[in-house]
Amino acid sequence: QDSVPFILIGRHVDDRVQYVDADNVGGARMAVEHLIRLGHRRIAAITGPLGTPAGADRLAGYRRALEASRIPFRQDLVVEGDFSKGSGLTGMQRLLPARPTAVFCASDSMAIGALEIIREAGLAVPDDIALIGFDDVPVATAVEPALTTVRQPIEGLGTMAAELLLSLLEDPRDGKGAGQRIVLPAQLVVRESCGALRPRI
Repeated sequence: QDSVPFILIGRHVDDRVQYVDADNVGGARMAVEHLIRLGHRRIAAITGPLGTPAGADRLAGYRRALEASRIPFRQDLVVEGDFSKGSGLTGMQRLLPARPTAVFCASDSMAIGALEIIREAGLAVPDDIALIGFDDVPVATAVEPALTTVRQPIEGLGTMAAELLLSLLEDPRDGKGAGQRIVLPAQLVVRESCGALRPRI
């Protein structure tokens, strides 16, 4: 079984395993730093499942952005989700009493759930609460306002994984030792939901 070469897409908890992943830490940090530049200080987060590398990494990026700007981390502004729209709904309901001015969601699906709850509370995005997601799924441009998000290099991940796998098939010895761990940069895609296109007053 150990002789079968493979490459994972997505970071594995065992760093001896070879993988290709998007920069989840950097992408999340980029998103939160964008909110900070827009003037926000009370920034909430709906995380992914913290037992997964992606969930933990995106929370780490959120925390690093706060730390870099000397904004205290507040546990009441962080709720764990599971990347689903449903957890965005329940997460936002739990966050509203803390009165965040912005919310970073670790997936677009959760951001769309959060958007529904914000509206049900009689608030507006981005005027009352700015919102940023992660993934840049197609529905991110279908909601109103269009969702600011972090785009993963999906094609690049697939291409790189295929190239590494072909290399392993040609020379299986390349798969021994620590293995290759390649992280590709993510990209912030600014749309209307964060308020950048309409300056805050």
